[in-house]
Amino acid sequence: MNVIIKPSVISGNVVAPASKSSMQRACALALLADGETALLNPGKSNDDQAALAIIQKLGAQVLNKEDGSLEIKSPGIISLQEKEGVLNCGESGLGIRMFTPIAALSSEEITITGSGSLLNRPMHFFDEIFPKLGISIESNNGHLPIKIEGPLQPADIAIDGSLSSQYLTGLLIAFAKAAVKPVTISVNNLKSKPYIDVTLQMMKQFGYEVEHDNYERFLIKPSSGFAQDPQYNPSTSLRTYEVEGDWSGAAFLLVAGAIAGEITVTGLNVFSAQADKVILRALMECGGNISIEEEQITINNSLITAYKAFHFNATDCPDLFPPLVALAAYCKGTTAIEGVSRLQHKESNRAITLQEEFAKMGVEIILQDDLMMIKGGKGVKGAKVFSHHDHRIAMACAVAALQADGETVIEDAEAVNKSYPQFYEHLKMLNANVSLQ
Repeated sequence: MNVIIKPSVISGNVVAPASKSSMQRACALALLADGETALLNPGKSNDDQAALAIIQKLGAQVLNKEDGSLEIKSPGIISLQEKEGVLNCGESGLGIRMFTPIAALSSEEITITGSGSLLNRPMHFFDEIFPKLGISIESNNGHLPIKIEGPLQPADIAIDGSLSSQYLTGLLIAFAKAAVKPVTISVNNLKSKPYIDVTLQMMKQFGYEVEHDNYERFLIKPSSGFAQDPQYNPSTSLRTYEVEGDWSGAAFLLVAGAIAGEITVTGLNVFSAQADKVILRALMECGGNISIEEEQITINNSLITAYKAFHFNATDCPDLFPPLVALAAYCKGTTAIEGVSRLQHKESNRAITLQEEFAKMGVEIILQDDLMMIKGGKGVKGAKVFSHHDHRIAMACAVAALQADGETVIEDAEAVNKSYPQFYEHLKMLNANVSLQ
């Protein structure tokens, strides 16, 4: 599918999409929680749907309620529902890294696979760690598919956290479920610490206790059960969790407002542990006109002619690179963003992809070691661009196109369904000139 974006002035209110990071973690925790969990504000992205399919194959029941919420019923243990024992994580990096150790809680043989770019992402972490936890594993030379057989036996281990914090998220949740005595995970060079904060925050809400020493040593204690679960209501035998609004998706909306009009974004928790909340800092540093309240954020482009280049470290929030590049294209001078090394194993090699596609729009991007430099403030050209099957590249090009000098055609625009299927619809609601081809 192609999407055509013509220069637009946007205005209005929009509700941020549900966080797929929170949604997928909630699915995993609801699977391991004995009883019923109500998920309010559930996500609808492809990654969210993959997570729901996985937990159903692992023994949970998922019911759609009339109010839009989901009810997840689970025995609290992994119980394969199909003899083949195949889990497909779609293209979800978090899904594969989180659900693989959780699936390993089972003593049955399970094959875990995915699709698209996920097939090319390195998974050698599991080859190295699983044998230390009593799990047999057979991978495709460090790639998918992976065949495992547990059960996982928590043990004091040391891991490398430089590739992704998502591996640690999976181990923390699986260890917390299986631990019969305190156990520790030592981590070297952990990246994306805020995502671990999200994991720990949600685990606590589901009754698990984890302590850490400066993100270098995590102590997981055995679960105390229902009585200690803050979300559990003993009178109804139901726990409730509301999925947060997504700062990753909202970053594109906020940058769109900074570039092309005045909008108000609601549904975000300004006290969230989500890493991408720091998009607010970038918008302020470049000189954006932004008003931040507890329940809404309003931003406009009234000061766009004065936007200046900024320096930003995105090592712990690499998903912000695409919206930051769109913003930097309209800032006078050369913006520098650190953390390029985090972009190689995404849906595309995002550093190269951003460089290629924004060059088509007349924006020069220079890559130097771990630094990305964007030469902005010289105007953005309408062009034909390609998403490279990467949802965030499609959204970045769409946002940058809102004040380009002509129409922009985005090829493979449906890539946004991975994380934000309502994205183009929301742009239309804000009066953007968006059409499908």
